Amino acid sequence: MPHRRGLTYTVMTVCLLLLSLIACNPREEKPAASKSDSPVAAAPQLPPAQQPQQQAPASPGAAIPANLVVDVNGHKMTKEQLDAELEKRMLVVKDQIPKERLQEVRAKAKQRLIDDFVVRNLLLGEINLQKIAATDQDVREAFDQLKSNLPQGVTIEELMKKNQLTQAQMNEEVRVGIQINKLVLASMGGKTKPTNKEINAFYQKNQDKFQMPESVHARHILVSKAAGDDEKTKAEKKAKADDLRKQLLAGADFAETAIKSSDCPSKQAGGDLGAFARGQMVKPFEDAAFSQKKGEIGPVVETDFGYHIIQVLEKNNSKTMALDSEMKEKILAFLTQQKQQEAFERLVKNLREKANIVYPGRQ
Repeated sequence: MPHRRGLTYTVMTVCLLLLSLIACNPREEKPAASKSDSPVAAAPQLPPAQQPQQQAPASPGAAIPANLVVDVNGHKMTKEQLDAELEKRMLVVKDQIPKERLQEVRAKAKQRLIDDFVVRNLLLGEINLQKIAATDQDVREAFDQLKSNLPQGVTIEELMKKNQLTQAQMNEEVRVGIQINKLVLASMGGKTKPTNKEINAFYQKNQDKFQMPESVHARHILVSKAAGDDEKTKAEKKAKADDLRKQLLAGADFAETAIKSSDCPSKQAGGDLGAFARGQMVKPFEDAAFSQKKGEIGPVVETDFGYHIIQVLEKNNSKTMALDSEMKEKILAFLTQQKQQEAFERLVKNLREKANIVYPGRQ
């Protein structure tokens, strides 16, 4: 349950914008997890569309333009605007999508852009009505948080270039995100922090989410094998592993032997693999590690990778994580995020009910 502080909607909105997840997702879609299953509630997602031009609402008898896609309280999206934004979004991700799925993804992206246009303009209308502002300091803090949430080695400039965003457009998206965040928090009337009672109730109700599975902390030495190895070569490699094990049993230092003789990248750490639970290693390796005694130099184990000599350093039984101060802080962060998400959804629902939204093609 990662802890997100401060301008949650700003950072999440812009991150999703930059990573091109707003228009479509090239990966196979999965059913959405329930709120109790997901450690962090999904943040609201808004499109990186251009700001709609302010237009006076049409009179009741006025003809509806043939190219109108949707009208939200007088803010209009035309077919040309939608097509231009759709092409921009698809250009970013089309090389990541199988050809047979392009039409499906395009249709979903198109509908998403329409829906997000509606939500964006409902929120902007309410922001203007309540005169909610974002200061330059707010923007600087949001950029700092955005940078800290990017994958290692990835810069904002690279993602802006990939998504064809100028610095001015980026600044505007961040500013709008801040205003949305303030609007959502204002709609909550200051009731954003979960109580201790709510934290305790969540912990008791979701005990399965706080289970630490059985795990072992192990290190190993690998004599690797290749797919094309003949029986003679395999036998020689197995003999090498057996000899290394004998050296360890005779008192050789495990870490030094791993550094000198192992073919696994973990050799740099003396063969240390850290702690792992069942299902994280190939089956023969897992079975050996979980069956060995602590400190024992186990027999040579063969896997598809080669021949392993395993030593278990620690064995940990499954247990329920305690509701200590650190865990309470994590639950607090999760429930705060969840409350804000629910408030966002209520706000949008209420704004929809009061708005004049026209979809000409659906009439």
